[in-house]
Amino acid sequence: MTTTAFRLASVALGACLTLGAFTIPVFAVGDDSSETPTCKKGEIYDKKTQKCVKQHSANVTDENRADYAYSLAKKDHRYEEALEVLDTMKNPNTAEALNYRGYATRKLGRTDEGISYYLKSVAMDPKYSLVREYLGEAYVIKGRVDLAKDQLNTIKTLCGNTSCEEYQDLNNAIQNPSSL
Repeated sequence: MTTTAFRLASVALGACLTLGAFTIPVFAVGDDSSETPTCKKGEIYDKKTQKCVKQHSANVTDENRADYAYSLAKKDHRYEEALEVLDTMKNPNTAEALNYRGYATRKLGRTDEGISYYLKSVAMDPKYSLVREYLGEAYVIKGRVDLAKDQLNTIKTLCGNTSCEEYQDLNNAIQNPSSL
């Protein structure tokens, strides 16, 4: 089971990850899996009906919109469209939506803007390890490896080890900045 699938299953079951003396809630992250169909521009994949619908459809939830935007950015590298989908959310000020907005803007080369969204996301949910990974990657791009290592240490604390995907990915980015 992938890390993302595990998190989604954990949230669905209302589970928590218990590490020694710590119990850490496990939060869902965006759906960047290959199973999420890609719709044409101006449409969004509606998980409920399992088909592409007009992007401004009133029946698509904000969570669905955020997950689809993340899939567009992460899987398909359609960053501008991901931002357009996030713009259709009723409440775009969630930790996940701000993280995904940060990811898309960073990938468009607007690293400082991305960092500002990541910091807002961290303020809303300090235990959200995916945003800390992406914030760390942005710091690597800016040449602030010291700040990236701070995020790496925080992720290690959140995960309780160094084997979680977010830790591994950020550690790789720190070791190989050209991979970004």
